[in-house]
Amino acid sequence: MRIFITGGAGYLGSVIVPAFLAAGHEVTVLDAFLYQQNSLLDCCHDPKLTIVRGDARDRALVERCLKTADIILPLACLTGAPLCDRHPQEARSVNLEAVQLVLELRSRSQRVLFPTTNSGYGVGQEGIHCTEETPLKPISLYGRLKVDAEQRVLEAGNSLTFRLATAFGVSPRMRLDLLVNDFVYRAVTDGFIVLFQAHFKRNYIHVRDVARAFLHGLAHFEAMQGQPYNVGLSDANLSKRELCDEIKKQWPKFSIAEAEIGQDPDQRNYIVSNAKIERTGFKPAVSLQAGIAELIKGYQVIRRSGYANV
Repeated sequence: MRIFITGGAGYLGSVIVPAFLAAGHEVTVLDAFLYQQNSLLDCCHDPKLTIVRGDARDRALVERCLKTADIILPLACLTGAPLCDRHPQEARSVNLEAVQLVLELRSRSQRVLFPTTNSGYGVGQEGIHCTEETPLKPISLYGRLKVDAEQRVLEAGNSLTFRLATAFGVSPRMRLDLLVNDFVYRAVTDGFIVLFQAHFKRNYIHVRDVARAFLHGLAHFEAMQGQPYNVGLSDANLSKRELCDEIKKQWPKFSIAEAEIGQDPDQRNYIVSNAKIERTGFKPAVSLQAGIAELIKGYQVIRRSGYANV
C-alpha cells in the first residue's frame, strides 16, 4: 500500500517508516526537520521511500502528497506538555489544525491511523485501570489538543486511533525527555535522581512496539476501525519510584532520593488497561527491562543534551 506520513522523521516516525518499508509498503514522508535531525538517512537507499521537506500545515503541499495515498498517518506533532506550554499557538496549529486539514483534504476511501496519548486520562482512580470507556480528563494543553484531535479523527470515519503509553527506547531521532529515557540517562550519566511525587504512576511502551501497533492496525483495519485503543505494556503500570528500582537492577550505582516537598510539573497519575487491543491479537514484543538494557548501551554513545523537544 501507499502510506503518507506527516512528521515521519520524528521519534516515532523514524522507527515506523523503516518498519513499513520492510513490510513492502511505499512511504511518503512530509517533515519540517524541526530539530535538524538526520533520522531517515538509513532509509534513503530504499526506492519505496519519498521524502518531502515541508510543513504539515501547508495546504497545497499536503493536498499534493495525499493524492496517491491509501493510508494516512498524521504523526506531525509538538509532543509533550512542556513544549506545548512554551508554544501554545503553534501547538494548536500543528497538533490539531494540521490533523483537521488532513481530514478535510483526504477522500473518504483513504484510511487514517492516528496516534494520540493516554495522558488524556489525566488523574485516574487508585487501583482502577483506565479503559477506552473511561472519561477523558486531560490536564495539560498537550493532552487537550490530542483528545480533541482524536475525537475529530474518529468522527470523520474510516479511521482508528492509538492511545499510546509513554514511549521509550532508542530511536534514530532520539529523545532524552521521555520519562524512561530520561531516568536511564540520569542513572548512567549522573548516577542519581531526586523524585517529586514518586508514587505517581503511568504506563509505558517501547517505540518499536508502537511501530508494530500501526502495522497491526493496518492489517486488522476492518475489524478495528472506528475505535480508540490503549497501547502499552500491561505489566508496566509503574510509579516513578518503581521505574527507578527497575533501572537500579541493571545499573546498581544509581542512587534514588525522594523529595518530601515539591511538585512534578506533569501531574499525570493513572494505570491503564491494554486488554482491548490485546484481544485483537496484538502483544508488545519489547519488555521494559529489555528497553532499559538497550538504553544503557545507547547512552554509551549519546553524551550530550541535544536529544529533546525542549
